[in-house]
Amino acid sequence: SSGINAEWPLRPGAQSHITRQARRLYLGNIPFGTTEDAMTEFFNKQMKDCGLSCAAGNPVIATQINFERNFAFLELRSVEETTNCLAFDGINFMGQTLKIRRPNDYKPLPSNNPRGPSLTHIPGIISTFVEETPHKLFIGSLPQHLNEDQVKELLTSFGQLKSFTLVKDSGTGESKGYAFCEYMDHKNTDQAIEGLNGMALGEKKLIVNRAGAGKNNNSNATGLPIPISGMDIVSSLNEATEVLCLMNMITLDDLLDDDEYRDIVDDVREECGKHGKVRNVVIPRPIDGQAVPGQGKIYVEFATPEDCKKAAGALAGRKFAQRVVVTSYFNLEKFRKRDF
Repeated sequence: SSGINAEWPLRPGAQSHITRQARRLYLGNIPFGTTEDAMTEFFNKQMKDCGLSCAAGNPVIATQINFERNFAFLELRSVEETTNCLAFDGINFMGQTLKIRRPNDYKPLPSNNPRGPSLTHIPGIISTFVEETPHKLFIGSLPQHLNEDQVKELLTSFGQLKSFTLVKDSGTGESKGYAFCEYMDHKNTDQAIEGLNGMALGEKKLIVNRAGAGKNNNSNATGLPIPISGMDIVSSLNEATEVLCLMNMITLDDLLDDDEYRDIVDDVREECGKHGKVRNVVIPRPIDGQAVPGQGKIYVEFATPEDCKKAAGALAGRKFAQRVVVTSYFNLEKFRKRDF
């Protein structure tokens, strides 16, 4: 992080050095091939379009990129506009999610909040900075093949995200298997814990709880998965079996509509058949309007555990009818007895 402290030569006509630290922003994860002019133009347009400029003219007066270390600095004309620009943390630029922070050498001016007003939120942008609040969520035991977008898709099924970060290895850039987030509506926090904690995802079970959970917090102080309604029938086997259980794919309406039901069976058989030999597809349906064991789940029997494992790796995290697919292995004997 020593590069973040690097000083720029003072630009002619720029404001005094006293405010200069408060008028600069660090930008991480910048896309390969961008230019300083392109970034300046991009942020000037965003600031104007979102009404975050405080006067006529361009709020961003300079961009300097460190191409070797893949970061940049923005310099803005006013302290207030610099604070406003923090609202773009997490914005997509040329296919990359930008990380926007104050520089390490930043010292707030006496009248300023260290991060500026945290209430500024631009619809559609999910910040990469998850603040330390009672509503900060920890999501652990994530399969490492899931990328940021796939984890976000899983989380947004419970509500709109305010902020999200997938923790990665600084050397390789690969996921460390855990993330943090906060929802716009804090009522979604407990819903996400109840719906996701203990959920089987590939060969793992998610651990989801409040990041500050401890001795004085009853919501999973031990950090162990809490069983949730409907999850007790999911096999906890880590070894691949011949049967793959697919979840979060179908609704009750899908099961009640005969045509829709047949289409889903065909779609699942075709898609799973791309990864191995499919012997059977079973989707439990309500009987006389009454719920049955395994309802809401799809069971696919493959010829071999290897085929099943290939399909699990390919399908976990994929989208089906705008929902993120969750997978687990299921015991073959139980499947044959229809013991769901």
